[in-house]
Amino acid sequence: MIFYSRISSMQISRRIGAHLSVAGGLVQAAQNAMTMGANCLQVFSGSPRVWARKPIDSFPYDTFITFCKDQDFGPIFTHALYLINLASDNPDLLTKSIGVLKYDLEFDSRIHGGGVIVHLGSHQGRGFAVSKQRVVKALKEILVGTPKSSTFLIENSAGQSGKLCSDLKEIRELLDAVDSPRLGWCFDTCHAFCAGYDLKTVEKDIATLNLWDSLKVIHLNDSRDLFKSGRDRHENVGEGSIGKDRMKQFLTNPKFAHLPLILEVPGFNGDGPDAKNIAIVKDLIG
Repeated sequence: MIFYSRISSMQISRRIGAHLSVAGGLVQAAQNAMTMGANCLQVFSGSPRVWARKPIDSFPYDTFITFCKDQDFGPIFTHALYLINLASDNPDLLTKSIGVLKYDLEFDSRIHGGGVIVHLGSHQGRGFAVSKQRVVKALKEILVGTPKSSTFLIENSAGQSGKLCSDLKEIRELLDAVDSPRLGWCFDTCHAFCAGYDLKTVEKDIATLNLWDSLKVIHLNDSRDLFKSGRDRHENVGEGSIGKDRMKQFLTNPKFAHLPLILEVPGFNGDGPDAKNIAIVKDLIG
């Protein structure tokens, strides 16, 4: 089933989606995405700002899986909540972070998802080298205690407030240390731009670090802030400092063409991803 009004060969094969609320249920979220012209989706398993979660058995998984299969809709990604810090030296925070991530990976498995996308947290001034082993230990514990069909995806950061993985070398080091096929990563365009990566040449950085095989999804966001600012504030596609020309060059780069695109933009009415942003992406792809 095709949900586009303008169709090109690249668009037909491209998965373009958005992060949407599941307040009306999983199927309703997918239907909302389809209405705006999307064919894949990212969701939270619960509120992104509280630890509490619904019982894992309370979601209508079978109904949702059948709907997605019938509509050729997906993949579905889960974004972890914002409170997580796997680098924390606070035992309570670390325990809560591990617990909620185990829940999300179980959720990912049950929806037949594409992975759980995670901001690992902040080194809180201690630096990556000091925090690395704590993060690796937590990642291994999470993967051992969750279904083998689930996937953990590390998201690159802009680097603000000591956030981990603004340097893609850190992702490479974590992948090597954990050494699991269930661990991959998500590339966020806004975060990369603000961390100092040029979207016109970032494919070379990815290749140098041998990160192509583990890259599973792209967060496609423009930036309100300048290049190498270290800040994390998203803007609508083509409306920020990245701009349409640089975004078009990135989107039409064949190296990225197989990867799903998830929009996490403010929307032109301030209500989050919308049909206009999806249409802009399709127009830039051509």
